[in-house]
Amino acid sequence: MSNHVEAEKRNHRKLGQELELFASMEEAPGMPFFLPNGMILRNELENYWKQQHQKAGYQEIKTPIMMKQELWEQSGHWDHYHENMYFSNVDEQNYAIKPMNCPGAILVFNHKRRSYRELPVRYAELGLVHRHELSGSLNGLLRVRSFTQDDAHIFAQMHQVKEEISSVLSMIDQFYAHFGFKYKVELSTRPENFMGAVEIWDKAEAALQSVLDEKGLDYQVNEGDGAFYGPKIDFHLLDSLGRSWQCGTVQLDFQMPEKFGCTYIGEDNQPHHPVMIHRAIYGAVERFMAILIEHYAGEFPLWLAPVQLKLLPIADAHVAYAYEVKEKLLAYGYRVEVDERREKVGLKIREAEMQKVPYMAVIGDQEIVKGSVALRKHKEGNVGIASIDELIKRFAEEV
Repeated sequence: MSNHVEAEKRNHRKLGQELELFASMEEAPGMPFFLPNGMILRNELENYWKQQHQKAGYQEIKTPIMMKQELWEQSGHWDHYHENMYFSNVDEQNYAIKPMNCPGAILVFNHKRRSYRELPVRYAELGLVHRHELSGSLNGLLRVRSFTQDDAHIFAQMHQVKEEISSVLSMIDQFYAHFGFKYKVELSTRPENFMGAVEIWDKAEAALQSVLDEKGLDYQVNEGDGAFYGPKIDFHLLDSLGRSWQCGTVQLDFQMPEKFGCTYIGEDNQPHHPVMIHRAIYGAVERFMAILIEHYAGEFPLWLAPVQLKLLPIADAHVAYAYEVKEKLLAYGYRVEVDERREKVGLKIREAEMQKVPYMAVIGDQEIVKGSVALRKHKEGNVGIASIDELIKRFAEEV
């Protein structure tokens, strides 16, 4: 089958509709509505993200979606990014809806005096941002106007930067491996419209390069493609069709801490500016969902599947037992549905296959007598009779 046909079969907009994951509506162009199945997928991604960040010593924060114009003037967004932003006027004050989370994280860092002993400070934020994309470029969850960035901002001393970047790269590697993605790495260096001193840039680029070299990562250098405030490392995921998607990014920033007067008191009792590391792993939760839907063609691994098991009673007499099985599995946190319609079991199986449910369990007289189910796996068919305990054990191993 040609790649084009295969890609069309995996189109996340088509699958999003068929599997009832999300909807696009005229009432809010480019701002997706998440349906119950899509919310399950989204929550699983966010829960995994929160667990891993807690383990890695990040503290989670949440900052406002709307902040005053002065803040965005200070950050440079008002001048550089105006045509991509949304605005509001409240009590005769101009506000902007945030297009990125960094200024909010800086205000949190600045809300009290800091000592060098506290650094590095690692703030993680699943922050909702809005950017005005042209209506012609909107595309399902891939190109949207409102999305959640899985941001983190690390405030560190210069001598801590290499170690922090190294930890971030390990974390990104772990995330992508978890979903079965290979990836490519790019290092982007000083652009023409850079801010700050050349020697600081050279130092920053050397730091990023040496971490990549020490980790033995293959990377390509993109001359002049860095952000105006610092060099960056970008990650391009390769999906199951070999297509490349830009997701994760790690950026060094010397400018914002100066612009916002971020300081900590050093060992010498003098104030110093920390270095700021911006980083995202999914990039945007919505976009990462779109990539996952296409990567798996909607056939999600058990831990991500919105419905993990469909129970298919053959006749009315088997429905009560099906609900008993459902209750037992719910107690372990599994997502289970009972298809109690008065339809032939063959039709119920076909429909569960179309909905790409990982497991189905047929229930008839024999299963009730034995206290078991006849288990089927998506695309594989019959996998045999299983007791409820065996089923729970199988799920626990697979998840």
